[in-house]
Amino acid sequence: MRAKKLAAVLTVATTLGASGAMASSHREAPFITKSPKVDATDFYMFRSYEADRADFVTLIANYIPFQEPYGGPNFFTLDSEALYEIHIDNNGNGEEDLTFQFRFTNTLANANNGATLTIGTGAQAKTVAVPLFNVGPITTADQSSLNVQESFTLKVVRGDRRTGTAKDVTNAAGGSPTFRKPTDYIGTKSLGLPAAYEAYAKEHIYSVNIPDCATPGKVFVGQRKESFAVNLGPVFDLVNAPGATITNAANRNAVTNPLAGNNITTLALEVPIACLKAGTQDVIGGWTTASVRQARAINPSPTFAKPSREGGAWQQVSRLGMPLVNEIVIGLPDKDKFNASEPKDDAQFATYVTNPTLPALLETLFGTKAPTVFPRTDLVTAFLTGVTGVNANGSTAEMQRLNMALPATAKATQNNLGAAGCFKDGKLDTTLTGCDPAGFPNGRRPGDDVVDIELRVAMGYLLADDTQAPSRNTAFHDAVLQDASQFDATFPYLRTPNAGANGDGT
Repeated sequence: MRAKKLAAVLTVATTLGASGAMASSHREAPFITKSPKVDATDFYMFRSYEADRADFVTLIANYIPFQEPYGGPNFFTLDSEALYEIHIDNNGNGEEDLTFQFRFTNTLANANNGATLTIGTGAQAKTVAVPLFNVGPITTADQSSLNVQESFTLKVVRGDRRTGTAKDVTNAAGGSPTFRKPTDYIGTKSLGLPAAYEAYAKEHIYSVNIPDCATPGKVFVGQRKESFAVNLGPVFDLVNAPGATITNAANRNAVTNPLAGNNITTLALEVPIACLKAGTQDVIGGWTTASVRQARAINPSPTFAKPSREGGAWQQVSRLGMPLVNEIVIGLPDKDKFNASEPKDDAQFATYVTNPTLPALLETLFGTKAPTVFPRTDLVTAFLTGVTGVNANGSTAEMQRLNMALPATAKATQNNLGAAGCFKDGKLDTTLTGCDPAGFPNGRRPGDDVVDIELRVAMGYLLADDTQAPSRNTAFHDAVLQDASQFDATFPYLRTPNAGANGDGT
């Protein structure tokens, strides 16, 4: 009974998230706005479509929303006191079976005394620490001008994330468990023009040995261009756009993405399918979380390395699986609770899904009739259990699901409506022109336009009854287009970040 209630409920929730069209998970809960370093913004999970990588799955977790490129003098380092994780459920019970754990270290140059300059002459000369992130140009070969150096470790945990067996993931070239993170794109004087920065960043893509995996994978952590597209301002101003605009498919690309000038920080992994699979189960579930220590005492004599003292057990403060759920579905009183929760316990949020408010709001604003059937079993299938014959895995929980047995679709032929384009009149039909089962909600690729997909599903696209869903065939969209052409065809797929200064070479 609990599982049925959750399914009937949380799916509608995701639906709601769908009908909301917003930044995927940027500043989605009150408490997380106080800690942007651990705010997950987007999560992707898909069969790798890079040439010759068909036997791999790519996992991407983005953090730190709304990064203005000119983020100096301290830019966007990850939190050295936090634990960033990507979780995989490979047996369909809604609990993690594999967890990839990232920990970061930010080291100040000169044994944490920082880069210095000698100011003054003779008896008046003094050695003074500089206030900047770097004191000259930076390359992989010469980082002597870099004042703050970022590195990270990566572990794989099998079993429970806190009590399971943890082992180091190591660099396939030399065996080190420590990896360097490229410096954020400060600007062209510090790191060169975009092509030079991209070459520098790609030198931080590592081939890695994952314990108990026969084939090496890849890891990259670094700043990338914001990968989400949404008509952000109008959406949160009570969907302040003409109804004729958001219901006319001809206007899908009418507005330039407001987020295009921002960056995010990406944690990207490419893992062999054989290392993710358990037994004969081809479908995996995935989500990302960030946790901090339960106790924090502010250091009355702060240093760069210790501005505060952290202690106690890990407490999860950020969670992201399917896009848009916490941002648009979960009510304000429970948004932080959702961020602290696990998929196996999602029945507690059922009311937000069984009685959704967003479709009703769209009906009020635009006169487009919201579905009238409850509970929304169509949404349960799409978002909570997976679609039978595509990516169902036996669990009822909010997380992304990916059928690893379905082949990847090459970048050039991807449909940005993903697997949603494989339905007609509420029925799955993989023979339909444009059907792309390798896309959302079967996992999620960077080019999948999840805002448009979820808007349509929320308004009843997967229902077959016109009476219950009068607007089910309306081509809802947010007027900002997202597709595969906006991304690379190679790992880590997300593109060169915007430069902090002079990105156009002027």
